[in-house]
Amino acid sequence: MTDVMNPILETLAATAGDEDLAKLPERIISADSHVTEPPGCYLDRIDPKFRDRAPRVTTENDGGDSFVIDGIPGSVPLGIVAAAGKDPREIRKGETKFADLHRGGWDGKARLLDQDRDGIAAEIIYPSVGMVICNHADADYKHACMWAYNHWLHEEFCAPDPKRLIGLGQTAVRSVAETIDEFQKFKEMGFKGVMLPGNPATEHDYHHESFDPLWRASVELNLPISFHILTSRSDGNNAIGDSGRSALRGPPQNAAQNLIKSIQDLIGVFIWGRVFERHPELKMVCVEADAGWAPHFAYRMDHGYKRHRFWMKMGDMKKMPSEYFRENVYLTFQDDWIALKMTNLMNPQRLMWANDFPHSDSTWPWSRALLAGQTQHLSTQEKAWILGDNAAELYGIA
Repeated sequence: MTDVMNPILETLAATAGDEDLAKLPERIISADSHVTEPPGCYLDRIDPKFRDRAPRVTTENDGGDSFVIDGIPGSVPLGIVAAAGKDPREIRKGETKFADLHRGGWDGKARLLDQDRDGIAAEIIYPSVGMVICNHADADYKHACMWAYNHWLHEEFCAPDPKRLIGLGQTAVRSVAETIDEFQKFKEMGFKGVMLPGNPATEHDYHHESFDPLWRASVELNLPISFHILTSRSDGNNAIGDSGRSALRGPPQNAAQNLIKSIQDLIGVFIWGRVFERHPELKMVCVEADAGWAPHFAYRMDHGYKRHRFWMKMGDMKKMPSEYFRENVYLTFQDDWIALKMTNLMNPQRLMWANDFPHSDSTWPWSRALLAGQTQHLSTQEKAWILGDNAAELYGIA
């Protein structure tokens, strides 16, 4: 692995000096990092009746390894999943063997060394293959895969140091009652939050009042809910149409630009659906969708409320939509210089930086240099909040 800094990041980091590095908080936490599920993650732990369909690694015609998921078109090329630290000119979609990936993607002990190299204290851990599984049409299959992953994450990956490798449980949301039971199991397993699929496998969507017991459980168990990009059926390269085939529109590059939309839709579902009005202590994390767009999005929500609520017969809300956004919604980003320039238009106590290791968009291993350059204008308190304290408070990290 060449470990050459992305030229764009290099330009931004170049403005920082030793004095700026020294002004970074002592404790930096990544609010969104990932694993590279090993070949046996699902095969070895899945419910036996699904074992012949379990996600597995296969070698493609280009010689690279990919995860194949029964019922999902295409495959998940590991060359993209674990390209952190590579010169962008050397990133390949395929042509990469599992054996050549960052060991820290699947080995918790090795991951601690990767954290040390990047100068961070802890990471909130999300899946990689599990993100794609969120879009599977078969809720029972999805449930089986997610619990295989949950056991691997808990028993193997996070076990070396659960205080630095902070796991989140995955659930298929087959029913509200079952999901509440899973939240309780996650709490017992030591997970600090829950990753939900963008679309529940239930009759009603997340804003329906039938979900209220789940949102109460989230608050009572102190398990924030998270929605990651690429985990909704209409999301990016993973978008699946009614035919079961990819619903990607336009060139592949367009999918990358569309990733934010599914997160915005979810925010709208919770705010317009009065979920935060009914559950003011519920905390929702929107992951890897950046944040620079948020001030305008919140402004347009307020505009729509003030201008159109009467003819739309939506009724009055206890607070303005932007107030719910400001208080209940957390946003993570890894390289969003615009967001850091606009913190005065947002709630800096709801912004959380992340390094996205080991994915191709990761800032590892140059995170501290990048942050020193991008946060020069922020106050000491703002840096502390965004680079670590917000995540520590949200997830109860001592």
